[in-house]
Amino acid sequence: MTAPTLTITIPGRPPLVLTEDELGKMPQHSVKLKEHGAEAAYTGISLHDLLVRAGAPTGNQLHGRALASYVLASARDGYQAVFTLTEMDPSFTDDELLVADRVNGNVLPEQQGPFRILVPHDRKPARSVRMLEKIEVVSLRP
Repeated sequence: MTAPTLTITIPGRPPLVLTEDELGKMPQHSVKLKEHGAEAAYTGISLHDLLVRAGAPTGNQLHGRALASYVLASARDGYQAVFTLTEMDPSFTDDELLVADRVNGNVLPEQQGPFRILVPHDRKPARSVRMLEKIEVVSLRP
């Protein structure tokens, strides 16, 4: 069985493919969410940190044409969700999107993992993409 990976693609850059081990060496963050009436503690990597590592425009680079880009998160089962680059950039917001690989100290169960995006500020968990495999930055303007 092949070890799980997460692929991040940015226009004009080679794809960044990260293994669980590489993700585990990055700064870890955590968030507590209420799910099905119980509190769950998720741990993982900031989506912003992953995009910075892949070379996405952030901070002072987020202006003009860069604002006409979005992040497309895709799951193993074909589910997808869209985010703006500003939704996770600390120069625009205090909100943090998390790419989790653990819940309550354990690896994510198969129906959630190996990776899951968590969007704590959303009122509905529809964009909390489970079984995350790929993150793409897509430019709307050439």
